[in-house]
Order: sequence, then structure tokens, then C-alpha cells
Amino acid sequence: MQNIDAQIPLDAIRQFLSCVTPNPWLEEALANQSLLLIDHANCEKKAAATAMNLMYRHTLKPDLLTKMSQLAREELLHFQQVVEIMTAREISYIRLGPSRYASSLRSLIRQPAREQLVDTLLVGAFIEARSCERFASLAPLLDDELQRFYSGLLKSESRHFEDYLSLASQYADEELTPRLKIFADKEEQLITSPDKDFRFLSGTPASAS
Repeated sequence: MQNIDAQIPLDAIRQFLSCVTPNPWLEEALANQSLLLIDHANCEKKAAATAMNLMYRHTLKPDLLTKMSQLAREELLHFQQVVEIMTAREISYIRLGPSRYASSLRSLIRQPAREQLVDTLLVGAFIEARSCERFASLAPLLDDELQRFYSGLLKSESRHFEDYLSLASQYADEELTPRLKIFADKEEQLITSPDKDFRFLSGTPASAS
């Protein structure tokens, strides 16, 4: 595969996460590449929608507006690229139900406005970090086209992780370590526990447990 840019902070991302992707998930991904691509497209579309929603709700935060507008554009481009790959491979964009991953992390978001923003940004950081870790883990196992594509996504996805985390730190009026621990523990549980539905951000396949 092509070399991964040494400037991409994969070590920092893996340290941020509490676990790596289990091998059974990677094996399931290789066996279900059509579903992998379909749900990857869904994830890119949802990521763009999340960024747009933050822009609509926080119009008085110029740093957030700048970073989220760039993120939304990049995620929509990635969505377009996944759909083009699917079309070339004659993969129908069928409807898939959502995974438990994002909704379970979002269930931890507090409701007071300031805390809600910070927690939403932390959820974004974990989603982007896990996506980046999965791209890096999957790329060496895939065909040349998908290797190039997933390796090429790493730089922007790692920047998205950094943007979410830096914005959370900027807007927080508290020490973030306790909140990060809460989200990290939940994220690890979602990734390592049995999951009946295979998705891009699903846990260990239930059949492997």
C-alpha cells in the first residue's frame, strides 16, 4: 500500500482511544465490503449533517463556524467519493439501519447548553478518532483502490478529530479529563462488546463471541 503520511498523528489517536479495533471486526469487514462501503457513505453524510447542525446552532462562535464549514465540505466530498466507488462496483445504495455507536455516545451528552456543546464536540472527536483508526487498520488489507482511498482519508479525518477536541477544550469551563474518561469507557465498551449488526462503527461481531 502507499505510505501513510508520517505527519498524521495516528499514535496520538490510538492513545486517545482506549482500545484498537478487534480482529474479528476486521475479518467481518473484509467479508462484507459492500455493507462496509454503504455504511461508510452513511457515516460521511451524517458527519456533514452534524457539522452543519453545529453551525446553525452556534452562529456566534466564529472558530466553530470556520472549522465546521470546512469539515462539512470535506465530509460531503468523501460521501461523493464513496458513492462513486460503489457505483463503479455496482453496489446498490440500499437503506441500512443505524448502528448503536453514535446514539449510545450521544446518550451521555448533558443538557445544559454549554455542557451540551462540549459533550457534542467530544462525541465528534471520538467518532473521528475511531474512523481514522479503522481506516488505518483496514487499508493494508484491502485492494489497491480502497487502500489508496482509505489511506488518503486519514489526513483530513485526523484533522477533524483534532478540530473537535480543540473546540471542546476552547469552550469548556471545566477540566475535560473526567468527561473524556466517561466517553472513552463507553466507546471501548461499544467497540469490544458483541454487536448483532455489522456497521462501519459497530462492535465485535456477535458471531465471534
